[in-house]
Amino acid sequence: MNHSKNGETLIFLIWGQSVIALFGSLFFSEVMDYVPCELCWYQRILMYPLVIIYGMSMIKKDLSMAFPGLILSGIGIFVSIYHYLIQKLPAFHEATESCGIIPCNTAYVNYFGFITIPFLAGVAFIVIFVLHITLLKQHRGK
Repeated sequence: MNHSKNGETLIFLIWGQSVIALFGSLFFSEVMDYVPCELCWYQRILMYPLVIIYGMSMIKKDLSMAFPGLILSGIGIFVSIYHYLIQKLPAFHEATESCGIIPCNTAYVNYFGFITIPFLAGVAFIVIFVLHITLLKQHRGK
């Protein structure tokens, strides 16, 4: 399935979003010295391959190569939402007892009282997922 000009722009935006998320997570851990919790690692495992998946799809101009990205981003949405709930809802705090060295309810950042690292990851996964669905709908219409 080849890309149209609009499809190429969307795949570039998806790839760009995954790159921003990758560098954002590395900034928090390597520059700010925030140790990732277990759920942060799962989100990274789901996000980092998206840079390669969508990058290759963009280079090869083949959307069908990017299908695993849709699955990974969909799973990432649920992991991020769960992680965010652990941070924000006291009823979920008990779930952090099984976390590793860093409790998963640790909120290194809390901008405006609601923007945390899992929130940022969740937004990135949602943007990627929605743009990918938009690409699929565009190609279905042709």
